[in-house]
Order: sequence, then C-alpha cells, then structure tokens
Amino acid sequence: MDTFIQYVNALFVVFLILVLIRMLMSWVPHPPISGVLRTLWDFVHQTTEWYLRIFRKFIPPIGILDVSAIVAIIMLMVANNVVVRVLQQISG
Repeated sequence: MDTFIQYVNALFVVFLILVLIRMLMSWVPHPPISGVLRTLWDFVHQTTEWYLRIFRKFIPPIGILDVSAIVAIIMLMVANNVVVRVLQQISG
C-alpha cells in the first residue's frame, strides 16, 4: 500500500509542476509556432486547462494577475495532503 500512496503523491506533484509551468507560460506573450516547443506548450495547456477553468469561473483576473492559478495550486496542495493522509490511515 505504501507504493500506491507514493504513486498517488507523485501524480499530485507532477500535476502541480505542470500547473506551475502553465503559470510561467502565461508570461510569454506569444506561444511557439511549431516544433517541439509548440508540442510541449500544447501538452501543458491541454493538461491543465480543465483544472484551471474551474477556478477561473469563480475568481476573475485582477488586472494582469490571474489569482485563480494561485488558488488552484493551494487547493491542489490541500487535496494532495488530504488524499495521502486518508490513504495512510486506511493502510494502517
């Protein structure tokens, strides 16, 4: 069961990193036109958009700042802690 808990935790960490990369990408004015960078850009965008869209519905941007991404990261970290602790308690 410990391996499963580590796997779940790793999935949260990977998704958290993708959301952080997405936040950094928002500072780039124009996405790459083609090539490997465009593929990576599209992958990060498509992987995180569904999650960030949830928070954008409730938290509008303040000027040029997208505060919803910060709230999304905090919620992801809280969810990670809750899920891992519940799994640890289940496994004993």
